[in-house]
Amino acid sequence: MSLPADKSEDPLDVLTIGNAITDVLVRVEDEFLVTQGLSKSIMHLIEAERAESLYAVMPEHKTQISGGSAANSAAGVASLGGRAAFVGKVADDKIGRFYTIDLRTTGVEYETGMLEHGTASGRSMVLITPDGERTMNTYLGACHDLTPKDIREEQIGRAAITFMEGYLWDPPEAKRAFVKAAHFAHKNERATAITLSDPFCVDRFRDEFLDLIRSKTCDYVFANVEELKSLYQTEDIHHAVQRAAQDAEVAAVTMGAAGAMAIRDGEVITVPAFKVEKVADVTGAGDLFASGFLLALARGQHMHEALELGCLCASEVISHLGARPEKNLKQFAADNGLLI
Repeated sequence: MSLPADKSEDPLDVLTIGNAITDVLVRVEDEFLVTQGLSKSIMHLIEAERAESLYAVMPEHKTQISGGSAANSAAGVASLGGRAAFVGKVADDKIGRFYTIDLRTTGVEYETGMLEHGTASGRSMVLITPDGERTMNTYLGACHDLTPKDIREEQIGRAAITFMEGYLWDPPEAKRAFVKAAHFAHKNERATAITLSDPFCVDRFRDEFLDLIRSKTCDYVFANVEELKSLYQTEDIHHAVQRAAQDAEVAAVTMGAAGAMAIRDGEVITVPAFKVEKVADVTGAGDLFASGFLLALARGQHMHEALELGCLCASEVISHLGARPEKNLKQFAADNGLLI
């Protein structure tokens, strides 16, 4: 699908839809994990009561950041100088109000109505031990209360690309919300995209994801090597790439230290990764790759340029702790000879 010229006085390059999760980062000793009965380096999905009790006993010096995969991608687009929006649900509570203010300060348009009654805002409590390992405890809460009512055609119609994270495909109402968003995007001759998010996510929803891609509900698909192989149930990445080329208008595949590839109209383009002196934390690498790739596509740039910009953004975020860029990505891109 070709991307149209701007139709509005206030156009958007990329609108993302996903879980609105506040990341709560805190440094702890290994003894804290033992006391709390937590398995080190594992992501634990927890319920509301456990979330409240763990938050209460965590050390006072916490760093809170508005997060979630799709929100991170939107923040990356904004850092690149793009116009980004995010759709995701928080509750009208302390964490939800923090999330709203924090995300808006990144330059992202965030207007989703707060949940006034029911579950609390989602949060991911990230416990970092002295060896740099992360033990995550995630409570999804209000994230799962996103519904089709939160999708507005006026906003979707302003975005060159609407991008959804696969993690949000669990709750039925959220599924319907994205299908509605895709309908509005295509009605306004705009493109849609999905990231597969996680191999386990693919295992749960393989048939549904394939249907989204083959039916052209999603024009573009993002995956890493393991996710793509899981999608097509093969250990041969070349076979998976061939299948993706048949199913998707565009498939973008991240390959870690080997760089990234994109497939469009049967053409496979690869670029190497940008060198990083020391990899500090790979969290958010795929999210920020999507930021660069999506913005380049939204601005009509060549696939090779989109891959380079995506890889550059990923290289910045893995050079430090946290899933958000520390540098101004627009300036970082210019310093590396990439124009947006």
